[in-house]
Amino acid sequence: MTKMTEFLERRLARRFRTYDDDRNGFLERGDFEASAARMAEEFGHGPESPARQKLVALGLGLWEHLVKVADKDADGRIGLAEYKAAFAAGLLETPESFEQGYVPFLDAIMEIVDQDHDGKLTVTDEIRWTKAMMHLPEHDARETFRRIDKDGDGFITVSDLLEAIRGYYFDESPDSPGHWLLGPLDS
Repeated sequence: MTKMTEFLERRLARRFRTYDDDRNGFLERGDFEASAARMAEEFGHGPESPARQKLVALGLGLWEHLVKVADKDADGRIGLAEYKAAFAAGLLETPESFEQGYVPFLDAIMEIVDQDHDGKLTVTDEIRWTKAMMHLPEHDARETFRRIDKDGDGFITVSDLLEAIRGYYFDESPDSPGHWLLGPLDS
Protein backbone atom coordinates (compact mmCIF):
# COMPACT_ATOMS: atom_id res chain seq x y z
CA MET A 1 0.00 0.00 0.00
CA THR A 2 1.38 3.40 -1.04
CA LYS A 3 1.34 6.19 1.51
CA MET A 4 -0.83 8.88 -0.07
CA THR A 5 0.66 12.25 0.77
CA GLU A 6 -0.81 15.59 -0.28
CA PHE A 7 2.14 16.06 -2.64
CA LEU A 8 1.61 12.65 -4.29
CA GLU A 9 -2.11 13.39 -4.62
CA ARG A 10 -1.27 16.59 -6.50
CA ARG A 11 1.14 14.70 -8.75
CA LEU A 12 -1.46 12.03 -9.46
CA ALA A 13 -4.04 14.68 -10.30
CA ARG A 14 -1.58 16.26 -12.73
CA ARG A 15 -0.79 12.88 -14.34
CA PHE A 16 -4.50 12.09 -14.56
CA ARG A 17 -5.06 15.30 -16.53
CA THR A 18 -2.31 14.34 -18.99
CA TYR A 19 -4.01 10.99 -19.61
CA ASP A 20 -7.45 12.60 -19.99
CA ASP A 21 -6.95 13.44 -23.65
CA ASP A 22 -10.46 14.72 -24.36
CA ARG A 23 -10.61 16.66 -21.06
CA ASN A 24 -13.95 15.19 -19.97
CA GLY A 25 -12.80 14.39 -16.43
CA PHE A 26 -12.50 10.64 -17.01
CA LEU A 27 -9.90 8.28 -18.39
CA GLU A 28 -11.30 6.18 -21.22
CA ARG A 29 -9.90 3.81 -23.81
CA GLY A 30 -10.09 6.49 -26.50
CA ASP A 31 -7.82 8.79 -24.49
CA PHE A 32 -5.00 6.26 -24.70
CA GLU A 33 -5.54 5.54 -28.41
CA ALA A 34 -5.78 9.19 -29.42
CA SER A 35 -2.70 10.39 -27.55
CA ALA A 36 -0.48 7.57 -28.87
CA ALA A 37 -1.73 8.04 -32.43
CA ARG A 38 -1.25 11.81 -32.30
CA MET A 39 2.29 11.48 -30.96
CA ALA A 40 3.16 8.94 -33.67
CA GLU A 41 1.71 11.20 -36.37
CA GLU A 42 3.75 14.14 -35.05
CA PHE A 43 6.84 12.15 -36.01
CA GLY A 44 5.52 10.86 -39.35
CA HIS A 45 4.30 7.42 -38.27
CA GLY A 46 1.03 6.59 -40.02
CA PRO A 47 -1.44 3.86 -39.06
CA GLU A 48 0.64 1.13 -40.75
CA SER A 49 3.84 1.98 -38.87
CA PRO A 50 4.96 -0.93 -36.67
CA ALA A 51 6.39 1.57 -34.15
CA ARG A 52 3.03 3.33 -33.93
CA GLN A 53 1.15 0.05 -33.60
CA LYS A 54 3.49 -0.99 -30.79
CA LEU A 55 2.98 2.30 -28.92
CA VAL A 56 -0.81 2.12 -29.31
CA ALA A 57 -0.80 -1.52 -28.14
CA LEU A 58 1.26 -0.63 -25.05
CA GLY A 59 -1.04 2.31 -24.32
CA LEU A 60 -4.09 0.09 -24.61
CA GLY A 61 -2.40 -2.49 -22.40
CA LEU A 62 -1.92 0.22 -19.78
CA TRP A 63 -5.58 1.18 -20.18
CA GLU A 64 -6.71 -2.44 -19.68
CA HIS A 65 -4.58 -2.71 -16.56
CA LEU A 66 -5.96 0.55 -15.18
CA VAL A 67 -9.56 -0.53 -15.85
CA LYS A 68 -8.93 -3.80 -14.04
CA VAL A 69 -7.47 -2.18 -10.93
CA ALA A 70 -9.17 1.22 -10.83
CA ASP A 71 -12.65 1.06 -12.41
CA LYS A 72 -14.46 0.08 -9.23
CA ASP A 73 -17.94 1.00 -10.49
CA ALA A 74 -17.35 -0.90 -13.79
CA ASP A 75 -18.61 1.97 -15.95
CA GLY A 76 -15.77 1.67 -18.47
CA ARG A 77 -14.10 4.87 -17.38
CA ILE A 78 -11.90 5.96 -14.52
CA GLY A 79 -12.50 9.08 -12.46
CA LEU A 80 -9.81 10.90 -10.53
CA ALA A 81 -10.90 9.40 -7.20
CA GLU A 82 -10.71 5.88 -8.67
CA TYR A 83 -7.28 6.64 -10.14
CA LYS A 84 -5.92 7.90 -6.82
CA ALA A 85 -7.44 4.97 -4.94
CA ALA A 86 -5.70 2.52 -7.28
CA PHE A 87 -2.36 4.14 -6.46
CA ALA A 88 -3.08 4.11 -2.75
CA ALA A 89 -3.85 0.40 -3.05
CA GLY A 90 -0.44 -0.25 -4.57
CA LEU A 91 -0.76 0.22 -8.35
CA LEU A 92 2.93 1.07 -8.61
CA GLU A 93 3.96 -1.06 -5.63
CA THR A 94 7.74 -0.67 -5.81
CA PRO A 95 10.26 1.22 -7.93
CA GLU A 96 11.28 -2.14 -9.43
CA SER A 97 7.79 -3.18 -10.55
CA PHE A 98 7.30 0.36 -11.78
CA GLU A 99 10.38 0.04 -13.98
CA GLN A 100 9.16 -3.23 -15.51
CA GLY A 101 6.02 -1.44 -16.64
CA TYR A 102 7.58 1.80 -17.86
CA VAL A 103 10.68 0.66 -19.76
CA PRO A 104 8.79 -0.94 -22.68
CA PHE A 105 6.61 2.16 -22.97
CA LEU A 106 9.62 4.50 -22.98
CA ASP A 107 11.38 2.27 -25.51
CA ALA A 108 8.32 2.50 -27.78
CA ILE A 109 8.30 6.29 -27.46
CA MET A 110 12.02 6.40 -28.29
CA GLU A 111 11.45 4.20 -31.34
CA ILE A 112 9.19 6.93 -32.71
CA VAL A 113 10.80 10.10 -31.39
CA ASP A 114 14.52 9.28 -31.66
CA GLN A 115 14.63 9.58 -35.42
CA ASP A 116 18.41 9.31 -35.72
CA HIS A 117 18.39 6.26 -33.40
CA ASP A 118 21.24 7.50 -31.22
CA GLY A 119 19.39 6.77 -27.98
CA LYS A 120 19.11 10.46 -27.12
CA LEU A 121 16.40 13.10 -27.29
CA THR A 122 16.95 16.79 -27.86
CA VAL A 123 14.89 19.55 -26.29
CA THR A 124 12.98 19.84 -29.58
CA ASP A 125 12.15 16.12 -29.46
CA GLU A 126 10.96 16.53 -25.86
CA ILE A 127 8.77 19.50 -26.74
CA ARG A 128 7.19 17.70 -29.69
CA TRP A 129 6.43 14.37 -28.04
CA THR A 130 5.19 15.74 -24.72
CA LYS A 131 2.95 18.27 -26.44
CA ALA A 132 1.55 15.69 -28.85
CA MET A 133 1.03 12.97 -26.26
CA MET A 134 0.23 14.89 -23.07
CA HIS A 135 -0.59 18.48 -24.15
CA LEU A 136 2.43 19.77 -22.21
CA PRO A 137 3.05 23.43 -23.10
CA GLU A 138 6.40 24.22 -24.71
CA HIS A 139 7.71 26.30 -21.80
CA ASP A 140 6.96 23.43 -19.39
CA ALA A 141 8.61 20.89 -21.70
CA ARG A 142 11.70 23.10 -21.97
CA GLU A 143 11.97 23.40 -18.19
CA THR A 144 11.36 19.67 -17.76
CA PHE A 145 14.12 18.91 -20.23
CA ARG A 146 16.51 21.29 -18.48
CA ARG A 147 15.88 19.59 -15.15
CA ILE A 148 16.17 16.03 -16.52
CA ASP A 149 19.36 16.84 -18.45
CA LYS A 150 21.41 16.89 -15.25
CA ASP A 151 24.77 16.74 -17.04
CA GLY A 152 23.80 19.64 -19.30
CA ASP A 153 24.90 17.93 -22.51
CA GLY A 154 21.70 18.86 -24.37
CA PHE A 155 20.37 15.31 -24.49
CA ILE A 156 18.24 12.98 -22.39
CA THR A 157 18.02 9.21 -22.60
CA VAL A 158 15.52 6.52 -21.62
CA SER A 159 17.53 6.11 -18.42
CA ASP A 160 17.18 9.84 -17.68
CA LEU A 161 13.44 9.72 -18.38
CA LEU A 162 12.97 6.64 -16.25
CA GLU A 163 14.82 8.25 -13.34
CA ALA A 164 12.63 11.36 -13.65
CA ILE A 165 9.39 9.37 -13.85
CA ARG A 166 10.44 7.24 -10.87
CA GLY A 167 11.19 10.43 -8.97
CA TYR A 168 7.79 11.84 -9.91
CA TYR A 169 6.04 9.01 -8.10
CA PHE A 170 8.49 7.98 -5.38
CA ASP A 171 10.58 11.01 -4.39
CA GLU A 172 9.03 14.08 -2.80
CA SER A 173 12.31 15.98 -2.75
CA PRO A 174 12.24 19.22 -4.74
CA ASP A 175 15.72 18.22 -6.02
CA SER A 176 14.34 15.08 -7.66
CA PRO A 177 14.67 15.10 -11.46
CA GLY A 178 10.99 14.18 -11.59
CA HIS A 179 9.81 17.01 -9.36
CA TRP A 180 8.76 19.08 -12.38
CA LEU A 181 8.25 16.23 -14.84
CA LEU A 182 4.84 17.38 -16.11
CA GLY A 183 5.26 21.07 -15.41
CA PRO A 184 4.31 22.95 -12.28
CA LEU A 185 1.83 21.33 -9.95
CA ASP A 186 -1.44 23.09 -9.30
CA SER A 187 -1.85 24.34 -5.77
